[in-house]
Amino acid sequence: MNFGFNEEQEMLSKSARSFLEKECPSTYVRKMLDDDLGYGKDLWAKIAEMGWTGLAFPEAYGGLGLGMVDLVVVVEEMGRALLPSPFFPAIVLAGTAIRLGGTEAQRKNLLPLIISGEKLAALALTEPGLRLDAAGIATKATADRKTGGFVLNGVKALVHGAYGADLLLVAARTKAAGKAEGAITLFLVDAKAPGVTITPLKAVDATRRMAEVKLHGVKVGKDAVLGKRDGAWPVIQKTLDRAIVTLSAELVGLAQKCLEMSVEYAKTRVQYGKPIGSFQAIKHPCADMLLEIETAKSAVYYAAWAIDAGQKGASVAASMAKAYAGEAGYRTTARSIQLHGGVGFSWEHDLHLYFKRAKTSELTFGDGKYHREQVARGIGL
Repeated sequence: MNFGFNEEQEMLSKSARSFLEKECPSTYVRKMLDDDLGYGKDLWAKIAEMGWTGLAFPEAYGGLGLGMVDLVVVVEEMGRALLPSPFFPAIVLAGTAIRLGGTEAQRKNLLPLIISGEKLAALALTEPGLRLDAAGIATKATADRKTGGFVLNGVKALVHGAYGADLLLVAARTKAAGKAEGAITLFLVDAKAPGVTITPLKAVDATRRMAEVKLHGVKVGKDAVLGKRDGAWPVIQKTLDRAIVTLSAELVGLAQKCLEMSVEYAKTRVQYGKPIGSFQAIKHPCADMLLEIETAKSAVYYAAWAIDAGQKGASVAASMAKAYAGEAGYRTTARSIQLHGGVGFSWEHDLHLYFKRAKTSELTFGDGKYHREQVARGIGL
């Protein structure tokens, strides 16, 4: 494995940072806090034009044919900027699930629209219990013998990007008995279909919106099945691997930005006639933050490479990355607030936005404890 960026990835990183510094300053992020959707359609269109939405998709569907490492390069910069956008739900979650689990016809019909930004999709997976295994799916899909389709009933909790989405990918149980993993099917559901109710939720992190999705007697045709019936769980697992690596990359980016803000503040804030950065009580936390960020970054890029290379231990690597990056992001942002003193706790300072994103992302799709348990199982402990 080559641990350095190639020339194209270096250029991708620099261009992403330059673009986001211009198009997504903190003033824009704060403006989107009060927006109904939580993001700007104009900026989303520009992101699609930049080709970021198609980075990890094959060229046959309008993508760039690159991989997870290239995606992580850009997402790390998104984390630095706290980019409010439907990128995570529409591209990383729903788009990936369609690419991995859809039929060729479904991929050709849907992926070009998702990559171009014309259609927004969301993956409705977790339920009120927030379990991340197949046994946690209680939403039922009952076969309709008259039409050959299905009727969906259930509740989905904390669905990223559901409000404002055009299409929902709903994980539902199509078998009451048997092995749990072989009883789950993904359905393509029109977000405005009769019986679908999407309620925005107030969350700690207002830069990334979530919603509750209720399905009451929602009728779909047999062509609404994504890929194969009863075969969705392996697709969901692979999608989650990519999602947690993406979240981890974002956490690395935002943590790095907070460290840079802290170091800059420590150089300019003077106490007792000296910059506070000259005191060991400030130096040591900064050094600890740097160590955690670099460790998390190594884990993230290794996991991205493992997925691209089809390594057998890719899922374990993904969980390791999430465990490291989740806790590093939370601790770094918390320490940054403390190092800034009173101003760090004020609404006017941007640090609280980073702290809220870090804490929410740390818990999304499993916290450090959960993923360490996944690693232990994966290596046979």
